[in-house]
Amino acid sequence: MSSISAGVDPRPLLLSSNLAPSEVERLLAPYGFEDWKQADANLQLMAGDPRSRKRLAVILPDLLRAVSGTADPDQALREWERYLDAGNARNQAFTFLAQAPHVLQLLCVLFGNSPAMAETLVRDPMLTYWIEEERILKSPPTPKRLQAALSETLGLAQAYEQKLDALRRFHRREMLRIGARDLFRVSSVKETVQSLSRLVELVIHTAYQLVNEKLRNKYGMFCQQGPGWTTSEKGFVVLGMGKLGGRELNYSSDVDLIYLYAASQKETDVAENQIGHDVFFQLVARELTRVLSIATSEGCLFRVDLRLRPEGVAGPLAWSNREAVQYYHTRGRTWERLALLRARPIAGQRSLGQAFLRKIQPFVAGREERSSQNVVNTVRQLRAEIHRKIQRKGEYERNVKLSPGGIRDVEFLIQALQLLHVTAYPQLFESNTIVSLRHLCALNLLQDDDGRFLEEAYVFLRDVENKIQMVHELQTHTLPNQPAELTKCAVRMGYADQPASSATSNFLARYESVRARVQAIYERLISSAI
Repeated sequence: MSSISAGVDPRPLLLSSNLAPSEVERLLAPYGFEDWKQADANLQLMAGDPRSRKRLAVILPDLLRAVSGTADPDQALREWERYLDAGNARNQAFTFLAQAPHVLQLLCVLFGNSPAMAETLVRDPMLTYWIEEERILKSPPTPKRLQAALSETLGLAQAYEQKLDALRRFHRREMLRIGARDLFRVSSVKETVQSLSRLVELVIHTAYQLVNEKLRNKYGMFCQQGPGWTTSEKGFVVLGMGKLGGRELNYSSDVDLIYLYAASQKETDVAENQIGHDVFFQLVARELTRVLSIATSEGCLFRVDLRLRPEGVAGPLAWSNREAVQYYHTRGRTWERLALLRARPIAGQRSLGQAFLRKIQPFVAGREERSSQNVVNTVRQLRAEIHRKIQRKGEYERNVKLSPGGIRDVEFLIQALQLLHVTAYPQLFESNTIVSLRHLCALNLLQDDDGRFLEEAYVFLRDVENKIQMVHELQTHTLPNQPAELTKCAVRMGYADQPASSATSNFLARYESVRARVQAIYERLISSAI
């Protein structure tokens, strides 16, 4: 990226008429635009009438300096134009930003790094003032504050669908907070993935409460409380699996869920609407899935994946806890043992989920005989199938998650070691990858050097994955092919204080060295595991 001379004053771009093209190019050259003509056109459209043009000129030096440090300065100005066209009163906006330069910088960083986050502000320009009010870069909200903010948001809505739309807006707003803190590097990778997980958990639990209330009002309360029931939650629990279960979500993760309910023979007590207990919870599961995954005018909350439930797509959406326990103890497979290591109750009656996980611990731990061989063979088979798929897609070296030495290798290795030793060390029943890794080191089941590097590698690779996904909030794990897009990724990763070519090469060198060592550790430890 070009250095910016302190002697360059860009304000004539807005205040001087009939500038020669060569002068326009000279004034814009220091800011790293690929297309200076389009950048100038964007600025002229941003300026608006003569009065607002003068106010934009006041903040123009800071605005251009801020966008020049982003992954895509050209994109930043395009987003500025869209933002100002979305109903923002230019005079008011420019006056406010002149008084709040930190908000100006924050908008520039968002606009130049993430079209997805820019879209959030285009949809609701008033969030600019929320950014200032909340001081979102200062500190993350506590769970109590987050819950209070959501309750206040929902309190403004009346009808069921209105409350769901309010929930979607709340989710979108909080995603903006998390992304901004990540891009400014005031939050660590650990904080980012935990904040994403905490937000999703709160949203799913709230959606469940709304669904449960709606269906109870329609079909009535259950006649009798029994073991494992509560008055408010009615014996239903949502288990988070995968990265959600481990409190380590990405910006665009699927949410892997399993629905369970307390076994009973009771029926609802409204005679004209009376339905069976099991039927009621299937309705809850179906409606909750719809609410979480449907696309509306307020967007879509999540992609819900229920394939990890017993019997996968062939089984019912929700299982009674009794039948699920029986399934795992009689028909459960080794890959399900791996998956259930990361299960965690996230919504509904969490105590029901915790009791279920205790009951299936013997299945997850496995029998001594043949257990080690089964675990290692299963991991090898799953990994080989993954590698065949990404090779067919041409992503064998570029998939941050699935390539050899990528995120999945770290996860597979840690989960395999957990299953191999969990009978002797019950503390290895742990859903979080980093916590599990530290347990393995503390128990001398993993050498300290290997453990420290795997943690560092996992954090680095998860950071890369997040920076790829935050651009458009798409579920992608693949480094871009195009050199220009790869450079933008390097900038988002913090390599912006170097020439573009060295930033990209340094980033790629780090990526390849991390993958190579992860793969070497994986191969060595898996080979010696049995």
